[in-house]
Amino acid sequence: MKKFSCSRRDFIKYGLAAGAATVAVPSIPGIRTGNKLDAETPARAMSNKEIPKNEMSDLVMVTGAEPEILVQRAIDELGGIKKFISHGDKVFLKPNISWDRPPETAANSNPLMVAAVVKMCLNAGAKEVVIADRSCNEAKRCYVNTKIEEYASNAGASVRYVMDSRFREVAIQNAKKLNSWEMYKDALEADVFINMPVAKHHNLSNVSLALKNLMGLLGGNRGSLHNDFPEKIVDVASVLKPNLVILDAYRMLMANGPQGGNLQDVQLKKTVVVGINQVSVDAIGSTLFGLKPDSLAFLVEANNRGLGEINPEKLHVKTVNLAG
Repeated sequence: MKKFSCSRRDFIKYGLAAGAATVAVPSIPGIRTGNKLDAETPARAMSNKEIPKNEMSDLVMVTGAEPEILVQRAIDELGGIKKFISHGDKVFLKPNISWDRPPETAANSNPLMVAAVVKMCLNAGAKEVVIADRSCNEAKRCYVNTKIEEYASNAGASVRYVMDSRFREVAIQNAKKLNSWEMYKDALEADVFINMPVAKHHNLSNVSLALKNLMGLLGGNRGSLHNDFPEKIVDVASVLKPNLVILDAYRMLMANGPQGGNLQDVQLKKTVVVGINQVSVDAIGSTLFGLKPDSLAFLVEANNRGLGEINPEKLHVKTVNLAG
């Protein structure tokens, strides 16, 4: 795969009009026991297919088209949906449905992109695609006003509200701050777990991307995770490891996140980034905000613990522009 410049200006300068582009990269200054899960083996990996390690640094960025086309092309460039989905698989798809905001505010995942992923999974032979998120605002309003419930259901997904009874306490080995935490059973036990965040500003972590999206799979008092957030979210990410990560940057909330609400804070980027490693996807995603990955404490923490590469010089990112 091909190298990506972390500078958005250089990214445009070198031109994606040629389709797939090569860009020079500048330097950047569980074993089950009752309701308890042993995190020595990541919970989602108990039945999930594993991806070869030599592909963990491969990512694809596609720009210049509508949501359905962007995500279809990006996954095709990564190897196709059947690389991840087998006949009869149960898929758990985790978009961001946190806020009672319409799609144009970019506070939640794009409903058209979510529906497109649902269709791809089912067409690849998935038995079921389950969608759920522990919303911050009242769940019904969030599910309805984001349009995700409508579009994903029409595409064939089983869209469910989060139920307290479906959280399970999970032991986290080698944790720095969290020895255990309640995590959502549907994500833990799915054959395939897809993390599908929206790229947006966040007043706590600076940006909200794939790792931050995992918060919607946590029970208990999530507010207590805000103290020592980098260490705690990486503790969580050491257990919740998706098979596929789809970063929705069709519209990006550039300020006043995570809830937003002012359309002046939204930029139409028409971009998606896909990959296998959520830390590396977040690293490239952060550059869309003009940030350096090593300026974000949670990414540095994840990299230091061996959960993913964050140096764009060491990541292989294929870039495709569909704008013509």
